[in-house]
Amino acid sequence: MADLRIDFAGIKSPNPFWLASAPPTNSGYQVQRAFEAGWGGAVWKTLGDPILNVSSRFAAVSFNGQKVAGFNNIELITDRPLEVNLKEIYETKKRFPNHTIIASLMVEPKAEKWHEIVKRVQDVGVDGFELNFGCPHGMAERGMGAASGQVPDLVEKQTYWAKEYAEVPVIVKLTPNITDITVTAEAAVRGGADAISMINTINSLAGVDLNSWNTIPHVGNKGAHGGYCGPAVKPIALNMVGECARSPYINLPISGIGGISNWQDAAEFILMGSTSVQVCTAAMHHGFSIVEDMIDGLSNYLDDKGLKSVMDLVGKTVPKYSDWGDLDLNYKVVAEINNDVCINCNKCHIACEDTSHQCIDLYTEDGRPMLKVREEDCVGCNLCSIVCPAEGAITMKELVPTQPPMTWNERQKLIAGFAPSSSSVAR
Repeated sequence: MADLRIDFAGIKSPNPFWLASAPPTNSGYQVQRAFEAGWGGAVWKTLGDPILNVSSRFAAVSFNGQKVAGFNNIELITDRPLEVNLKEIYETKKRFPNHTIIASLMVEPKAEKWHEIVKRVQDVGVDGFELNFGCPHGMAERGMGAASGQVPDLVEKQTYWAKEYAEVPVIVKLTPNITDITVTAEAAVRGGADAISMINTINSLAGVDLNSWNTIPHVGNKGAHGGYCGPAVKPIALNMVGECARSPYINLPISGIGGISNWQDAAEFILMGSTSVQVCTAAMHHGFSIVEDMIDGLSNYLDDKGLKSVMDLVGKTVPKYSDWGDLDLNYKVVAEINNDVCINCNKCHIACEDTSHQCIDLYTEDGRPMLKVREEDCVGCNLCSIVCPAEGAITMKELVPTQPPMTWNERQKLIAGFAPSSSSVAR
């Protein structure tokens, strides 16, 4: 059986599955129940000056019959006194010494505030800190959370202030509500961060009630933007993890967050550079017991791949993740339809005819409707295979190359090499 233990910036954990800083990690009771269920670690719900929350706070987006495809919240950081949280952290760590407890922190962007909370919290035995520079609502309006996380100088300064007094590793949690997440990740590096985590929630509004015209959720007929998470944000999170993992200027361990619902999602994040993975929405939807399937699934996957440790999987896809300009322009695939499996729904033909390259022909053979791809017109866009509901009816076939590999960047260099220099132009 593969070894699921991880070493994340010096923090040891029995497995890579952590609960993210959120409602599931609001109390010692919850975190202890999570550890009993099998979670390797938990990031305690963000500590700071207790705040007042509103009611209601959550909303979900369902799609095509799937409940909670996306999740929106306007809940803030802990609304319990710091002393109560610290007591429960101490008791939980004492009871589960081999499990990981990370304290999420958020205070005003002032050196003395960071020094004070770091000193107080680390005395109860946490394994690390996660600096919350990502909360997009409520706290951001007070100059914290995403308001700090969108300013590289503030990310750098606050990381430095935390590191001045921290005796355990410091993780910087980054906001996705920014054009280029590597810019703030590099700021965290300059501040001395030991690791980074991403993504926090995305600015969002879950919807509008067409009867009352209230936003969803609403608080006494008033609404506000919240933070979006859940399965719908996974592609965004994977990209941001990958961008940071492949940057030569960052080179820090990553804790991946965003739409992780099963072991397959976790494996994808690990392949893209995450050492630990954090889960929130899936636990809120299905309960702590989902970690059992995550552990079994990832362990079996590693065994099937012949890997002895989950650490051997970290970042294996990163070298394959590049820029568009480095992709081979001469690599070609085309769609191939298996009419023995096809159910003749014609979704592929409709999609191709209306919105793609009109390369699927309808015809009849022995009285039976058939579909065929004209390979010379197919551009290999994948649309037909994506919309097809019949497993195995459409596959994408790789063509034998007729030309050597050539990327856009290589092509441009070649063209530039043939262009006359300014000195050789006749005057």
